[in-house]
Amino acid sequence: MPGELPLVLLPGMNCSARLWGPAGAGAVHGVLDRPGLATQLDALRDALPERFALAGLSLGGIVAMALTRHVPERVAGLCLMATNARPPTPEQHAAWDAQLARLATGATARELQPLDLLLHDRTSADRALRMADEVGERALTAQLRLQGTRVDERPALPSVSVPTLVIAGERDRLCPVERHSEIADLVPGAQLHVVPDTGHLLPMEAPDVVAALLGEWLSEVRGLERRPPAARAGEVAGPTAAAEPMPKER
Repeated sequence: MPGELPLVLLPGMNCSARLWGPAGAGAVHGVLDRPGLATQLDALRDALPERFALAGLSLGGIVAMALTRHVPERVAGLCLMATNARPPTPEQHAAWDAQLARLATGATARELQPLDLLLHDRTSADRALRMADEVGERALTAQLRLQGTRVDERPALPSVSVPTLVIAGERDRLCPVERHSEIADLVPGAQLHVVPDTGHLLPMEAPDVVAALLGEWLSEVRGLERRPPAARAGEVAGPTAAAEPMPKER
């Protein structure tokens, strides 16, 4: 529909727009290519539409939380999947530094794609490797540096006041279901959906399920956006919402 609220998608680290499959049709694909959270937020703020629904996976979800905190007036709805609101651990910093060192000595983005951690079902392995080729070493280097500047997003989550969907893969080895339960519990009115037998790259392993969940959430966000501001304010998902569009799953 002309003039419809756009959907912005932010991919995970070492992931391209190929990640989203059918869920990405017609969306605005944000690019993560800055070596720090502040500069990444500034770049997205300048590049994205004035107002949009926002979905992100993994690092894209982390940046989506930060962007919602940074420009809340521009985000009409939030979807977070395969992600983590907590600050980095020393072990994560060490792992990212080791990957940066490998890139500096000639490793490729493809060689640094950890398929065993990303996929529960390896039938998507070739697509995951092609994504790494599309991202390339320069952007992956920036993303690894961006990872190191992450902050704890949990304190800001109770202030999120837009319809929020949290999607977790039941078999995600990088961001387990508990991290998503934590996010859903902190965001007022958030809905949590756990996709059975899927790993970290949810849109690749369960493309139809993810597309359907995103579509239902986006319809809710767009419907709310079409209402007058006064009516909209009273119907944004929250602790006192009269009805929930999807059951919260645990």
